[in-house]
Amino acid sequence: MALRWRIAQFFEINWWRHYLRGIETDEYLAWKSRYWNDFLEKIAIDVPANASVLDAGCGPAGIFTILKTQHVEALDPLLLAYERSLPHFQRARYPGVRFFDCPLEQFSPDKQYDIVFCLNAINHVDNLPACADRLASLVKPDGELALSIDAHCIPLLKRLFRLLPVDILHPHQYDVAEYEDMVTVRGFKIDRRVLLKKGFVFDYYIIVASKNPAPSP
Repeated sequence: MALRWRIAQFFEINWWRHYLRGIETDEYLAWKSRYWNDFLEKIAIDVPANASVLDAGCGPAGIFTILKTQHVEALDPLLLAYERSLPHFQRARYPGVRFFDCPLEQFSPDKQYDIVFCLNAINHVDNLPACADRLASLVKPDGELALSIDAHCIPLLKRLFRLLPVDILHPHQYDVAEYEDMVTVRGFKIDRRVLLKKGFVFDYYIIVASKNPAPSP
């Protein structure tokens, strides 16, 4: 899987370079700001001021870009590549955000977060079980996890995509029920599943889950 992940990372940064080529930076970031605010409204998550928030797999313009009054940390293994090749991502724009250039599996802070966002990222990782464990460990008891995924909607195509590297950017291929199982077996309750976009091969879902409270002493 490590080789497939490295190949996916290579194509990921090139996808971003192609996608953002010719798009003016301020125009793009203004559009992303509108997108993320609309996203939060659709999934019905309130992010209180002073909340501790992690944007895991943040990309060059993740939800960290609109969180101004929270304590925000963001991580992505391609941050340095984004900063070197995309004017759309420059850390200096976000002095209130603490960035980490590392894969999720290697992220080991000495804290937990009120809200963890992992948006369009979990099926990009190398070791999915390890990343699911890490995400679960990063959420405080009673905290929230927001996980967005492209989930297979046709079982036959899911099996085909697992056998063949048809979807080069995504090393992992699952349906929404399987992603929900990954969350619930790690101590979360699914609060809601929001379908944001219906597709032929993939449906785009957001799973919002709350971590079970710590057991009483």
